[in-house]
Amino acid sequence: MTEPWLILGIGELLWDMFPEGSKPAGDSERSAVNGLLGGAPANFAVMAGRLGDHAAILSRIGRDDLGRKAIDALDTLPVDTSHLQVDPLHDTGRVTVALKDGQPEYVIHQPSAWDFFELSDEWVRLAERADAICFGSLAQRSPESRQTIQTLVAQTSADCVRVFDVNLRVPFYSAETLQESLELATVVKMNDAEVPTVLTTLGIAEEDEAVASKLRSGAQRLLAEFPDVQMVAITRGGHGSILIRRDEWDEHPGIPIRVADTIGAGDAFTAAVTHYLLRGADLPTLNEAGNRWGSWMAAQSGAMPVLPDATRAGIAAAIEGRA
Repeated sequence: MTEPWLILGIGELLWDMFPEGSKPAGDSERSAVNGLLGGAPANFAVMAGRLGDHAAILSRIGRDDLGRKAIDALDTLPVDTSHLQVDPLHDTGRVTVALKDGQPEYVIHQPSAWDFFELSDEWVRLAERADAICFGSLAQRSPESRQTIQTLVAQTSADCVRVFDVNLRVPFYSAETLQESLELATVVKMNDAEVPTVLTTLGIAEEDEAVASKLRSGAQRLLAEFPDVQMVAITRGGHGSILIRRDEWDEHPGIPIRVADTIGAGDAFTAAVTHYLLRGADLPTLNEAGNRWGSWMAAQSGAMPVLPDATRAGIAAAIEGRA
């Protein structure tokens, strides 16, 4: 039996805190008072673990009640938390969330423990062995964590899948952060609303085209500008996604569902695409996998809901049937 792929999610681990009475009905084990555990890299790692990979979260929590509750919650999930750092001075991350028509709006509190990553030998050794690593822009808002994240991504092997999940959160990104992250990445994932923002921030001109063509041409501009990037993945909410390489592209229409909330749906998409990319899947299969798991997540409440074995097997069979 072959060893599972080592996949790292590095960045923010935090609690999404909801106004009293408005919290989604997520799994109580992943709940704290009026909050649900999340953070894009953590959501990504949990989903990768559920798909059978050895997934580890590289983040930093406070020496506080929310930090302890985070560990207790994650211990029930197939994800490696043994590499989490504990900050004696700063609190575990929190985000105040309001849901409007099922779409989350965020107030991200700072400073948080995940603003103070330390470049440990343990983390470097993990990065050197990683088959894939996923990182975003939000956790790079502080100089300390930004330097640690970029150094670790640079320490990965040449064949490591380096996923930059753009995940823009105003005002926590800059042209410099986007530029440096794209230079490190082999895969870039963003949603359709982020594409024009990224292109404008980087000073890459857009043309007046139909929406789908504009997304593809924008991706091609990024591929031309950043030679190490091999694929751009663009999600379009309920309208599916587009995967673009230099010599091919694939469009998926999405899977109709009844949306509970969209928290964690993009992270499930990214984890599924990464999982199947490591297995050499073609673009249609990658798109099918991403949309199957992203739509399943959007039909649940919270970012780390219960996943019955029968559901996992059914989704896997549907994806394999596409292969």
